[in-house]
Amino acid sequence: MIFILSAVIILLDQLSKFAAIKYLKGSASYNIIPNFFRLSYVENFGAAFGILQNKKIFFIIITCIVIFSLSFFLIKNYYKLNIFMRLGLGMFLGGTIGNFIDRVRFGYVVDFISFRLFNKFEFPVFNIADISIVVGTFIILILVLFDRYEA
Repeated sequence: MIFILSAVIILLDQLSKFAAIKYLKGSASYNIIPNFFRLSYVENFGAAFGILQNKKIFFIIITCIVIFSLSFFLIKNYYKLNIFMRLGLGMFLGGTIGNFIDRVRFGYVVDFISFRLFNKFEFPVFNIADISIVVGTFIILILVLFDRYEA
């Protein structure tokens, strides 16, 4: 079931990025909630917060290692992990593959979701894969910190 979750995340991520490319690329941002939430097309050639710009080969190699290792770990330990750990790992895997597809296809990751707080602080633009990676990582972190990851 967790691999189905990963596949759904990948599908939603890729469909949303397809829409972003089709409707947002080359146009102005679309304000959904003024001074808070907008859709804005960005091509991210780096990692989180724009670090490590233009390191495509590096990202592809590291991501292949992560995807292979995580898949192997999940298959080998699936029944030893509780449902929440499986959920976190599945979300992390789905998001990682979603961004990996972009890097291989385009050489960059398509981002399009943008939030601003108090009309001053603007979060870096992100996508559904990024959300999945962050939420999955948070779940994994909490379970490991409280030693609650085994079935």
